[in-house]
Amino acid sequence: MNTSSGNTVKVLLIEDNPIHVGLVKTLLSESKSPFFQLQYAGTLQAGLNQLDAAAVDVVLLDLTLPDSEDLDTFIRVRSFAPTVPIVIVTGLDDVKLAAKAVEAGAQDYLVKTQLSRTSLIRSMRYAIERTRVRDAEWDSPMFRLAQRQFLKAAQFMGLDDNIRQRLLFPQRTLVVTLPFRRDHYTEVETVFGYRVQHILTMGPTKGGIRYHQDVSLGEVSALAMWMSWKCALVHLPFGGAKGGVRIDPTGLTSHELQRLTRRFATEISPIIGPDKDIPAPDMGTNERVMAWIMDTYSQEKGYTVPAVVTGKPLVLGGARGRNEATGRGVVYLIQEAAKHLKMNLSECTAVVQGFGNVGSHAALFLGELGVKLIGVSDATTGVYNRHGLSIPSLLEYVAQNRFLEGYPEGDHISNEELLELKCDILVPAALQNQITAENADRIQCKLLAEGANGPTTLEADEVLNEKGVFILPDILANAGGVTVSYFEWVQDTQNYMWTLDEVNQRLKSILKDAFRRTLNRAQKNQFDMRTAAMIEGVERVAQAKLARGLYP
Repeated sequence: MNTSSGNTVKVLLIEDNPIHVGLVKTLLSESKSPFFQLQYAGTLQAGLNQLDAAAVDVVLLDLTLPDSEDLDTFIRVRSFAPTVPIVIVTGLDDVKLAAKAVEAGAQDYLVKTQLSRTSLIRSMRYAIERTRVRDAEWDSPMFRLAQRQFLKAAQFMGLDDNIRQRLLFPQRTLVVTLPFRRDHYTEVETVFGYRVQHILTMGPTKGGIRYHQDVSLGEVSALAMWMSWKCALVHLPFGGAKGGVRIDPTGLTSHELQRLTRRFATEISPIIGPDKDIPAPDMGTNERVMAWIMDTYSQEKGYTVPAVVTGKPLVLGGARGRNEATGRGVVYLIQEAAKHLKMNLSECTAVVQGFGNVGSHAALFLGELGVKLIGVSDATTGVYNRHGLSIPSLLEYVAQNRFLEGYPEGDHISNEELLELKCDILVPAALQNQITAENADRIQCKLLAEGANGPTTLEADEVLNEKGVFILPDILANAGGVTVSYFEWVQDTQNYMWTLDEVNQRLKSILKDAFRRTLNRAQKNQFDMRTAAMIEGVERVAQAKLARGLYP
């Protein structure tokens, strides 16, 4: 174990019961490597004073103390020492409290009556290692959110601890630094690239490649983890993967973009392939980028390999309907949710945040159902018109001007104001962390359909659920893209193409089934939709891991 004090781990136990202090002391004294240096405090304030006076590697925390009770105890310690890993050791055997604790950032939740030397030491070791690795390599709000969502679901499921620890981090990561030439040929730029494969248990891995200036290992790992649950939720034979390059593609010429893409494809080619890992488009990439990756990979193999990527042009083996599949899937699921909520879509209003591939298609298909679009935004501005916006006019304006800025047929508002507009349906289809504890109480929709990945924080989830907002979580709502990517992969491996009607019918059938299973679990167990969807996905992965066993 790597700690700040070599083979010695400094532990602070905050516990007021002398019997339990003695138990922990006895359990830790049996360990020689590492050696646990234990100090303890009988009140929360005394514990905070000790944290202030000296560094510790891990805190063992009872929730019921003379001067604090329940989750507030943890929150006060977390706020005082946000970087120190905290393991809760409590007599409160309450699965809902445990779920809230790990959701709030606790590394583990141990019940005193079930405590053993192995479980205690193992829990502290993982807590310290996770914190160290997170701070060193994985520090990302998205990755923390993905892990907290998973840990919350795992607590409700009672997931086997061996599997829980295994699924917290990706199975394989590739980090590369790659050069590419600018059009000024003597100028060579070096950028970071990533390809992360979360689990290899379910079959080949599947996930997009994004080009964005904020791409990081943590972000890509979060997206790969969500992709695992997404594929499992809709019963696709894939594990989750994701890739990216940390660069702003809007500043590149077409030639520069091609050189960058081909070099990145070469760097990741050892771990991708039709039976290994199949990339697809994501933020900042498109079917042209996929064509370059396919061509580069094929040149290295010496023959054409269409199935190495999905989301490529139709002429190279792409699937009909793939480009609009994510937005179409969002709307299919909105239709199912509207039936459940007894909403008449022809009388509904909608707001769409983000007018890229997902948002624009979602808006288009909602309009075809008679939904009135009253607000839309992109990176430059938001546009609001209470009488309704013309979707063909919006699409034409963006095609000519690239962005919504300057669009004349509505009032221009900020993205923040857009999210808080009163509407029936809100579709966040832009970036992560858009709906937070700060603005959740001002969200005024009835149905929230997450076209983006991770747009809503767990704190916001709780507020929205209390308000009665029905949430279609991202791993369900935006699963249309990977589903049609699966269709494309199947068609390429079989050399047999499907019609657009066949693609859309199969897509709708798969998403309706996933919605039904998620809703049934939510109603049966009184879970929110996100937790139900997470458990649906995680449970399938856990079953597969148990069925395959452990090698060697």
